[in-house]
Amino acid sequence: MTSSLDPHSYLQRLTALGIRMDLGAVRAALKALDHPESFYPALLIAGTNGKGSVAAMAAAILAAAGYSVGLYTSPHLVDVRERIRVDGEMITQRDLASAIGEIDRWLDEPLTYFEFLTVLAGFHFRKKKIDIAVIEVGMGGRLDATRVFEAPVAVITNVARDHQEYLGKRLRDIATEKAAIIPAGGICVTAVRPSGARQAIENMARERGTALWRLGEEIKIRRRRDGTFSYRCEGRYRHALPCGLKGGHQRQNAALAVAAVEAMADLGIIVSDEAAIRRGLAGVHWEGRLEVLHRDPVLLIDGAHNPAGIRVLCRSLREEFSFRRLIVVFGVLRDKHYREMAERMVSVASMMILTCPESERSLPPTELLPFTGGAIREVETITSPVAALRHAFAVAHAEDLILVTGSLYLVGEIKKTFPSLRTMIAPRGK
Repeated sequence: MTSSLDPHSYLQRLTALGIRMDLGAVRAALKALDHPESFYPALLIAGTNGKGSVAAMAAAILAAAGYSVGLYTSPHLVDVRERIRVDGEMITQRDLASAIGEIDRWLDEPLTYFEFLTVLAGFHFRKKKIDIAVIEVGMGGRLDATRVFEAPVAVITNVARDHQEYLGKRLRDIATEKAAIIPAGGICVTAVRPSGARQAIENMARERGTALWRLGEEIKIRRRRDGTFSYRCEGRYRHALPCGLKGGHQRQNAALAVAAVEAMADLGIIVSDEAAIRRGLAGVHWEGRLEVLHRDPVLLIDGAHNPAGIRVLCRSLREEFSFRRLIVVFGVLRDKHYREMAERMVSVASMMILTCPESERSLPPTELLPFTGGAIREVETITSPVAALRHAFAVAHAEDLILVTGSLYLVGEIKKTFPSLRTMIAPRGK
């Protein structure tokens, strides 16, 4: 790679290679780089929803305890550098370009976009001499590129229908793919509930001699009136823990993060100071998940992109927010369960503005329209997400809530462009 090549252009070209469900190329690249992923322990986090939140909370707790933490997540919302962080800071443009140049020189075969970024994360973390890596699995687990990290502790947040063309049609099949990250002789933390999916995880843990810490069994939590929660697991009790992320589901994610951090003790990664756990949970920030960008009216963005995520979002709207009308700017990808998502969103919305996320996989809003009829009177189609948001603000009163959801691509586009729109917002009166 020449020094004049823009690293973002380099990475963008890799998207043409699509998705590869095979670990061979990633393993070959890491071997050529002298296995940078083997220089630190890792915590591997899989699941259909919530894995990014759990990863962010676990990383925040570990950092509060004084460890140098590498965090690798996907996808990004605005800048690809969001995916690779050390001690909360995104990889710099200079380090990104340098790492791409070094890795490119050693490649015998091209990597896909996600494969390359996974290798780059491992390489960058070694350069920064981190103590531990917190790694969010991209899709599935068995053949996901992130599985190359040595992770004696794993988390499987939940299992729901998503990526079925790759992971299988049944929840049990999807769970089996995700269960492949369960470490032999290690510890797996999970909140999976559906019986078939849970059985698949329990079977894998039994085969591999892995201790299983299950939310509702080995892990117990109880919500307190002040919004905190108590936590008990394996004889350890934590009282009145905070949760810096909105939504009742985030307390469950916080419990998984605490359990995962405590499970790292056998590796010498010890967080015995409860104050560090409190600081980490209270201070964590995870963009694009129940994130408020504006008030009067409230602009809320949430990356729910499958039916399970939409259900959790609707519950959080009831529990965490109050508003006069709910105006939903909604856009989805064609390969999602968009009918079920749209029908559930319509059931809580006062007005729907259907739009088109910036992706070649986007579903045109006119194809969403048939699944919104009858339940509410106000449904409009505006292809441009920015124009859709402008219209939402034009019709919103100060006490209304504008929600942007359905796709992380849509949320990312709005998050990127909203600062330039802020000065044009003139909310209507009450």
